[in-house]
Amino acid sequence: MAFNLSQKENMLLQDQKKHEELCVQKYQNYAQQAQDPQLKQLFDSLAQQEQQHLNTVNQLLSGQVPNLQQNQQSQSQNQGQYTQTTAQSTGTANKNDIGLCNDMLITEKYISSTYDNTIFECTNTNARQVLNHIQKEEQQHGEAIFNYLQSQGMYNVQ
Repeated sequence: MAFNLSQKENMLLQDQKKHEELCVQKYQNYAQQAQDPQLKQLFDSLAQQEQQHLNTVNQLLSGQVPNLQQNQQSQSQNQGQYTQTTAQSTGTANKNDIGLCNDMLITEKYISSTYDNTIFECTNTNARQVLNHIQKEEQQHGEAIFNYLQSQGMYNVQ
């Protein structure tokens, strides 16, 4: 389904594109730096998901609304990986791994919040739904990192 972007929508989506590029880059770099094999796997999985987000934002920038059902199928598969990764955690995280997680948790919080503004400024209902779906996945990424940290005894909710 094609639609025309306003100047403001284009500007906001260009920002989201930069955010997604940064997320892909950070997750890929951090997967290489992580010491815990479970964290490497989690970061690799999240990098793939962020690449899907980047592809989706690029589709929106070209005036095309992606098929949300296809995205949901791959998201469901990835969500199973997040749960599996944190459930198998070995408790071997070191300070470097904790730092990587904290940086990505802060990044995910920020990215999720920027989607809020973009969603509200988007005039196409279907495009809004796609962006809302991405925002939900960003929140799930944060939850996966939180769960990993908590499994390591490094994020205790008071």
